[in-house]
Amino acid sequence: MRLAVVLLGFGLVVACGWRPSGQPREGSAAAQSAAAATPATAETPAANPAVTAAAPSAGSTPAAPPDATAAVAPFNRVEFEAFLTEVRSEAIQKGIKPDVVRTALTGVEPIMRIIERDRNQAEFKLSFATYRDRVITSTNVQRGQKLRDDHQALLRQVAQRYGVQPRFVLAIWGIETRYGAVKADVPLVHSLATLAFDRRRSSYFRNELFAALTMLDRGYIDFPTMKGSWAGAMGQPQFMPSSYLAYAEDFDGDGRRDIWNNTGDVFASIGNYLAKHGWNTAQTWGREVRVSSDLQKRLGEFAREGRSGCRAIDQMTRDMTLEEWSRLGVRRADGGELPKAQQSGALVQPDGPGGPSFLVYGNYRSVLRYNCAHHYALTVSLLADRLGDG
Repeated sequence: MRLAVVLLGFGLVVACGWRPSGQPREGSAAAQSAAAATPATAETPAANPAVTAAAPSAGSTPAAPPDATAAVAPFNRVEFEAFLTEVRSEAIQKGIKPDVVRTALTGVEPIMRIIERDRNQAEFKLSFATYRDRVITSTNVQRGQKLRDDHQALLRQVAQRYGVQPRFVLAIWGIETRYGAVKADVPLVHSLATLAFDRRRSSYFRNELFAALTMLDRGYIDFPTMKGSWAGAMGQPQFMPSSYLAYAEDFDGDGRRDIWNNTGDVFASIGNYLAKHGWNTAQTWGREVRVSSDLQKRLGEFAREGRSGCRAIDQMTRDMTLEEWSRLGVRRADGGELPKAQQSGALVQPDGPGGPSFLVYGNYRSVLRYNCAHHYALTVSLLADRLGDG
């Protein structure tokens, strides 16, 4: 789910980008998109790359905080060639045609700036407020609302089929690729091979490299066209190759799952990704809240147990009913009482104690599966609130 150096901030355009997903995130380019840190330059997933991702986004790459102390190791040509030899052999063993393997993996060169960017993802470098404000601008909201109105009938059809409200589809589309305006142009096999060779997340990106080769083998895309973000996310929703194989949709029935140019396929693929990750159309994502000082001191008592596969989810509190949170001192952002609803939620504090607090529901976790980073998922959610369903 979770951009090739496309930044997240809609207005920040950087170059080569990435994404999330999402994860991915799951999807995302967005998360990874915000990786470029200055408002004047930009870039954006994973995702996961899902996106990305970030992953990362839509399937972006899984969000794993970079080790800021880890230096980028010098490139070793002999080791890289040995790595490519292994990949070629394994790809053929997996049933990928030899001519596809030869075409895709001949002349592959590592891109060292990708390793550097992987160490500096915005989800881990910027405060939440900075990250959010670079994306949720009046210009981006107005643009999204216009596109919402332009595509109202299509969005309604997608919502009916997948059970995902249009505003969330629009928000992810907007953050990932500036509503389709940003075109990632990094050769995908080169970026995935670079990250698969790097030790930090080698296993994850090696699997994504094989998924990309599978796409080529099945004729879903040709090699010259296969371009994406620096972290391997593709198309307008910034799907990682594995997410494309699992969740991309042919909404208009033309025989192609075209997440690059077909708006219906883009919307449907985002909707399908969220739906397959537990989206509940009867709910929203959550809300900003106030946490009493007494509860803040006790939050450690409500830590989530177990491992989910998404670090951001594991950092949340456990789920409790709104009634329970209310008794513990949680209030709406304006100081009012929480809704009297039969609903459970968890607390999220993206910048830790002293920063903003959010009470989030099940749908929020679906967004984290697109790109496993709270900065990304909260920004998607708040942008969706601003866009509305029309």
